Amino acid sequence: MKIRTAVICLALTALTGCGPSPESGQLPVDTPDARHKPKKLKIDRYGRVQGQPKQQDIYTPIPLDSLTLPIIDGKAVEALQHNLKLLDLARSRSNYQVGNLRIRHEALREVTEMLAAWQHAQPFGMEKYLNAYQIWGRDQRGNVQFTGYFTPVIKVSREPSGPFKYPIYSRPLDWEGALPTRAQIEGEGVLDSMGLELAYAANKVDLYYMQVQGSGYVEYPDGTRELFSYNGSNRHPYLSIEKYIMEQPDLNIPNLSIRGIRKFLLKNPTLTDTILFQNPSYTFFIRQQTVPSGAGNVPLTPGYSIAVDRRYIPLGSCLLAAFPIFDNRKQRVIGHDYRLLIAQDVGGAIRGPGHVDFYTGIGDAAAQEAGNLKSYGKLWLLLPPSSQPKPVSTSLK
Repeated sequence: MKIRTAVICLALTALTGCGPSPESGQLPVDTPDARHKPKKLKIDRYGRVQGQPKQQDIYTPIPLDSLTLPIIDGKAVEALQHNLKLLDLARSRSNYQVGNLRIRHEALREVTEMLAAWQHAQPFGMEKYLNAYQIWGRDQRGNVQFTGYFTPVIKVSREPSGPFKYPIYSRPLDWEGALPTRAQIEGEGVLDSMGLELAYAANKVDLYYMQVQGSGYVEYPDGTRELFSYNGSNRHPYLSIEKYIMEQPDLNIPNLSIRGIRKFLLKNPTLTDTILFQNPSYTFFIRQQTVPSGAGNVPLTPGYSIAVDRRYIPLGSCLLAAFPIFDNRKQRVIGHDYRLLIAQDVGGAIRGPGHVDFYTGIGDAAAQEAGNLKSYGKLWLLLPPSSQPKPVSTSLK
């Protein structure tokens, strides 16, 4: 309680104009610590920092005062408030073991409350109350891949008619044995006589990407919308159609974004099933009246919520990211920004400690932002000093 009171007092000091003035959250990759002489760090075109030593464990303590916490704006406060609800719903999980780091469930709440106290201000002096632990990333050198996901809006009809001929299914509850693959469901129609149709899409590719995202809004011809949320999968492995396309020398698709693949299949409709059926995984939906929510059962906040592999990053965690800045003109990452991110979702394609999925929002603009994001940065888990690593490494594999 003393820590929380002190943090709130620091926040009030910032709001009244005393103390350091807020600065941008930008991380110059060549100046990891502004108090020391800049050290040139090289990054490749995808944002990976070169020449970094391997970390000995999944999480490595890093001095928080060598990093910069960004301003806690209104959207950040909203995400933090949702996070408190997420943590309330997850009280059954008291603690977590990730490598040599023991994480108390209550510690995640402490961090959320501390950051929420700095409304519309940039936290400072937090090294007394928070520790930063860098996750070792995909290469064990701290390089974490950031991809994006969004909530699509697709055109549908309540009944099959004209172009609206692709069923959107609810999960079959009385199916015996292994559930069918995508090819069996869409190609052979094995679910057609079970009364599971929620609506009918006009575009099979749009339906595919709504399944990949895990939820989406459907828009009926009269303009009304409904949210279709994730209702389980067929439990077949997720296989990337992008990887399949890259391995086919006769498929010349220079742009493997959602927009690029959609454009290619629009011109080559006979290849649609061949390509989509490479991914046997299939998502079922359920009608909802709420806003898009993640696996933590709270609304997702664009620009703050991320999907993680919860074996490595517990849901409800607050993280500081060195987020990649991609220059479309130069077609490369030119630097990184400090951002606050919160683990509030999971994803079928998110596996291991080297990949997180960044939620960009709803609709076409969010889709474009998500499609353009496939670069590398760094990620630090924020915890109070009571969460100390054990001396013996027990890294997850």
